[in-house]
Amino acid sequence: MNWIQDLLTNPDSIAHIVALYSFVIAVGVLLGKIKIFGISLGVTFVLFVGILAGHFGFTGNQSILSFLQDFGLILFVFCIGLQVGPSFFSSFKKGGIRLNMLAVGIVALNIAVAIIIYYALQGRVEIPMMVGILCGAVTNTPGLGAANEALQQLGYQGPEIAMGYACAYPLGVMGIILSLILIRYICRVNLDKEADDIQKEEEANPHLKPYNIALKVENAALSGKKLSQVQSFLARDFVCSRILQDGHVHIPNADTVLRLGDEMNIVCAEDDSEAIQAFIGSKVDDVDWDNQGKQDKPMISRRILVTQPAINGKTLGELHFSSMYGVNVTRVNRSGMDLFAARQLILQVGDRVMVVGPQDAIERVADLLGNQLKRLDHPNIVTIFVGILCGILFGSLPIAFPGIPTPVKLGLAGGPLIVSILIGRFGHKVKLVTYTTMSANLMLREVGLVLFLASVGIKAGGNFVQTVVEGDGLLYVGIGFLITIIPLLIIGMVARWRHKVNYFTLMGLIAGSNTDPPALAYANQISGNDAPAVGYSTVYPLAMFLRILTAQLLILFMAG
Repeated sequence: MNWIQDLLTNPDSIAHIVALYSFVIAVGVLLGKIKIFGISLGVTFVLFVGILAGHFGFTGNQSILSFLQDFGLILFVFCIGLQVGPSFFSSFKKGGIRLNMLAVGIVALNIAVAIIIYYALQGRVEIPMMVGILCGAVTNTPGLGAANEALQQLGYQGPEIAMGYACAYPLGVMGIILSLILIRYICRVNLDKEADDIQKEEEANPHLKPYNIALKVENAALSGKKLSQVQSFLARDFVCSRILQDGHVHIPNADTVLRLGDEMNIVCAEDDSEAIQAFIGSKVDDVDWDNQGKQDKPMISRRILVTQPAINGKTLGELHFSSMYGVNVTRVNRSGMDLFAARQLILQVGDRVMVVGPQDAIERVADLLGNQLKRLDHPNIVTIFVGILCGILFGSLPIAFPGIPTPVKLGLAGGPLIVSILIGRFGHKVKLVTYTTMSANLMLREVGLVLFLASVGIKAGGNFVQTVVEGDGLLYVGIGFLITIIPLLIIGMVARWRHKVNYFTLMGLIAGSNTDPPALAYANQISGNDAPAVGYSTVYPLAMFLRILTAQLLILFMAG
């Protein structure tokens, strides 16, 4: 039976390490689904199972554990960057600046509270452990990875900071939700009124989503003018998908000449519809464009999937659909959201393009764009590993700061994160196809995360129980709770009383600034609308970036 003993105890055996990781991850994920008071810890429970395994002596070769920990971290943060990259820069537009500045305030106050407590305790808790507690208090696992990586740069030989993270994390999750409840009662929030305000705001400020309208040409000044001239006069983007002239429906192009009485089917941004109607003429109701008049080539509309890599990064204007193919693009669906088909809109692999025109012309456009679903089933492995390579190179560059004797490096967390955000947003400019299905991105991200958590837990498990029972474990829990709750209450009240932020949006802001899905789930359950998700997605990219970067910089500046 020596083979069983070897499988269970030999730290240098590959079979032992694979079996250990499989057990820790499987049990951790299953236990993480259990809800206590409606709250679950999710995959983070892998960390606690890893600690338990390490405590009972189940470990592995330290070099292999470190490799799996670092590789998992790289995979995790890179996939996060690819996901948030397209929205990272746009999150600063259209009111997002205010929400992002509030999120920056929460991040800054988290750090300030941690530093104040550090000096108040007069060094009883070392700064690396304080950073571990900070990461657990704000439920940010990538920050823990960045801090660990920074400590490796400095040759740190102290206790595993994952112990501070593990002590602070559970109460951190509950503390975030508790802060949402306290803000609600402190600010005397009326949920019904907040829901009504959200609905009124959406009605008063329609998004630039596609809007379909049929108009009759009644402006005499437009008679004899080309469609391109009308678009130039109006100075607003719109697409005329079909036009009824002399009882026949045509697909117009830029040179189509308008006449009084023509009926036009127009797709435009909802915000522009009234201005376009006032300029062209009155609305025409109940026009059956598919059957109106006699057509030699029946007009159809069809969604075409962009799968051709050569199209990635090209604008609609560059493709000349109307003049070259005799079809019109009316809207583009991206990640479930319809976008108005402006000429300057950049196409990406994975977009679904709504095209109107004759059957044969649409088939030619489908060949141009690809329209092969199977292509999207295969992840773009080249982009992922080219990005990781560039991220590691970028993270290894020494950056000199005044007052620090040794140059700072962004490391294995910061480098891939920044590069992946840039690739996610600008990859099409260098012909990199960054599209991956959401399921593929989540799979890679979760695999990276559980490898990292299992590694950290197994390495920290040997001394964890002793630290909690005989050491400062309860102190870590208390510190973490203060780091969690104080900034959220302060910024929450500032957001409500000073900036008049809707409570449902504020819930998403608080959850996003802590990159905390359980808090978002609670907010969605309470609200019954999309406001928390909008607030969460607006601040999440910047908050995640700052959490990772500041955890690393705190280590390098204060422990270096």
